[in-house]
Amino acid sequence: IPPALDYAAASFGCRYAGVVAVPAYPANPRRPDPRIPSMARDCEPEVALTTSALLSRLDHWRGGDEQLAALRWIAADEPLDCAAEWRDPGARGSDLAMLQYTSGSTAAPKGVMLSHRNLLHNLSLIRSAFPVRHAPDDVGVFWLPPFHDMGLIGGILQPCYVGRGAVLMSSATFLQRPLAWLEAMSKYRATTSAAPNFAFDLCVERIQREEARGLDLSAWHTVFDGAEPIRAETIDRFTRAFGEAGFRREAFFPCYGLAEGTLFVSGGPWSQGPSTLDVSRAALEEKRVRPATAGDRLRLVASGSPASGQTVRIVDPDTLLPCDDRRVGEIWVAGESVAAGYWNKPQESRDTFDARVSGDDRRYLRTGDLGFLDDGQLFVTGRLKDLIILNGRNYYPQDLELAAERSHPSLRPGHAAAFAFHAVDGGHEQLALALEVTRHHRETENEAVFTAVRRALAEREGVLPDVIVLVRQNGIPRTSSGKVQRRATRTRLLENALDCVARSDERVDDIADVLGIASDSSAPLEAWLRRWVADELQIDVRPV
Repeated sequence: IPPALDYAAASFGCRYAGVVAVPAYPANPRRPDPRIPSMARDCEPEVALTTSALLSRLDHWRGGDEQLAALRWIAADEPLDCAAEWRDPGARGSDLAMLQYTSGSTAAPKGVMLSHRNLLHNLSLIRSAFPVRHAPDDVGVFWLPPFHDMGLIGGILQPCYVGRGAVLMSSATFLQRPLAWLEAMSKYRATTSAAPNFAFDLCVERIQREEARGLDLSAWHTVFDGAEPIRAETIDRFTRAFGEAGFRREAFFPCYGLAEGTLFVSGGPWSQGPSTLDVSRAALEEKRVRPATAGDRLRLVASGSPASGQTVRIVDPDTLLPCDDRRVGEIWVAGESVAAGYWNKPQESRDTFDARVSGDDRRYLRTGDLGFLDDGQLFVTGRLKDLIILNGRNYYPQDLELAAERSHPSLRPGHAAAFAFHAVDGGHEQLALALEVTRHHRETENEAVFTAVRRALAEREGVLPDVIVLVRQNGIPRTSSGKVQRRATRTRLLENALDCVARSDERVDDIADVLGIASDSSAPLEAWLRRWVADELQIDVRPV
């Protein structure tokens, strides 16, 4: 069902009927979509809810799959006179309420089993994150797709749970015209919204200053910022761009969550704005957290404090032992919001949802995310499966992507994918970067972009990419919730299926050449030695 009030009605209708809801996006009737049949084969549904308009166009598409063709299809927007037949299903807290399929950003989508108790517990955590609770005049504007946790639970269930109004708009409307989101916030004097990092970059990139002059964002006191790595630069740019319209930096509410934890794990504190920490990039690559120095600095944004009633531990993913303070490890979560497991996947459920810490009887969820705790704040540093290891060094793909995106104005912020792959001859791991270009990019700029990307990665990360691919707008695969799919991008690159503008496979081995330093110069070694000494002594060494 397309994102609209029919979607909300169908979702609550499943609760009233006592059946398990499986949120799914409307299929494209013009081409096959492997995700929907895959979900249907996994959960074996009996009924499919859609709209009458879409149902009339899906005959050919449904007929191509036995599982879908065998379903009973109901147009949810057509009147059905059966209210007199309704009986209370007698739902209990432990009963399964819905299967929330994961986004598929790092693996095939899996159905997370969420009970009524999971949902109610998580909704209570979100409400408790606001010390002032919710004022009577609070209203939210949400464009996130309702077939994912942040859009469905945060944008539809939460407003109903606290008894406040919400305005829903299609994610396609926002992507086509980001100004529509801010116009709605202004028109309805909205106080609350939610979006991933790329949405704020898109607003800055696409909304002209004169267009923002008519906005009034002064009522906006909370914007949940999550679902992907949160960048301090993005927060600063958005605040500068729309500060004149009344937007305040304190409205940013960085948070962390995942489908396996229902939604919300950490966030806040409310009304205090994002908390940042400057750390040593070199130390972070070794999974240590140390203060930044003059030539070795990375600014991280905290994803807030773990919610009350939830336990968050940082655990070594190899030894399964708790990490010491200021060490990077896998984020583990325990609490009533943690789901029962994956539908029909007992082994994967045990591996992910039944982790144990020595001396602790609680059942923990292994999130697959890397991070650390500092002064009660959770910092998320990346995905365990996305971590790039080259010549024994760890690289976080989002750091490489950020350095590359900033190197040239032709590259789109938030539209990049960095990943490693094996050389064709079976040799060493190679680094690849896929980067979307803007509408204004010219073919004559290709070589300048390649040079700028190599130089930026050499300066900021000390690594050189083996392959750089420039991709047309929206050519990098994303999940339906907007997350970059690095594995899918890697697959398309290897299959020559990316919509490329240009590609460079030029092998450059000497960082000194890229940086314009004489190969016999001692400068690179001296610079590295200075950073190492400063990091070990935790001092700020000024360049001489």
